[in-house]
Amino acid sequence: MSPMNPINPINPDGSIGPGVGEGLPGDGTRRTRRAPSAPPPYVLTEDTPVYVISVAAELSGLHPQTLRQYDRLGLVCPDRTAGRGRRYSARDIQQLRDVQRLSQDEGINLAGIKRIIELENQVTALQSRVAELVDSLEGAATALQQREAAVHASYRRDLVPYQPPTPQSSALVVWRPKR
Repeated sequence: MSPMNPINPINPDGSIGPGVGEGLPGDGTRRTRRAPSAPPPYVLTEDTPVYVISVAAELSGLHPQTLRQYDRLGLVCPDRTAGRGRRYSARDIQQLRDVQRLSQDEGINLAGIKRIIELENQVTALQSRVAELVDSLEGAATALQQREAAVHASYRRDLVPYQPPTPQSSALVVWRPKR
């Protein structure tokens, strides 16, 4: 487990909070009332919406009003609670940092950043589709090889004697039917 400061949940590597499956920060022990073979009741992933807007603003280094503006523009869209409150995930906070970096360091306007994010999402979707198609193609190739092997296995394996071709003669054979 990576060392964490309970006041600042940002890890030294720049990630936020405990890693997937690392549990909660502390002494590293986690007591549970369930059997050891049962899965944990709630697993935090980088897509789990857990941070309210004030915490997300502090973690990303932005003002809460900026986060609201980014949400209105569609740059970073956090999940919503039943009461319509925003809940940010670790992935959302990383995306906020990326938006800030592109805006401040690279000088890209917000419309350009939105287009970059859309294109990155499109590339990700296309890469997953290509992976699906490759898997499907590999499955079809395997099925074809199995069918081909079944056809070859069905061939008869009888021995047929080899007879060399006879040389052609110039003899004439006349056939007369019996009466």
